[in-house]
Amino acid sequence: MHSAADPRVGLVLVGFSPAGPMAAIVRRLGWGGAVLSDPQRLLYRRLGIGRAPWWRVYSPGTLLTYARAIATRTPMSRPREDTRQLGGDALMLDGVVRVLWRPRSPDDRPAAAELLAAARAAVEDER
Repeated sequence: MHSAADPRVGLVLVGFSPAGPMAAIVRRLGWGGAVLSDPQRLLYRRLGIGRAPWWRVYSPGTLLTYARAIATRTPMSRPREDTRQLGGDALMLDGVVRVLWRPRSPDDRPAAAELLAAARAAVEDER
């Protein structure tokens, strides 16, 4: 999925699940962009995105999310993935990573506005 403003900026979802489970995740998310399966986690390693220690994964923000779900009786499914692989968000332009966000916990992700601002800045820098 490319940006209407600049076709060099696009969205790619990269996961470490095999293709079958990855397809289920993509359907559940309603993802319309490109999808890459990286079961050996080669891209994760190249970007320096490792697994987090358990104390960072089960951070106060994560525990609060669980507590809210219990309090509101919101059903939660058991994780099927490696909960310690936090992933990351990267801004690429012309195949080069320009900005990389490495979350410290599951609830530490950049806001969409921050991603868009970084994309606009990267495109402007290229002009």
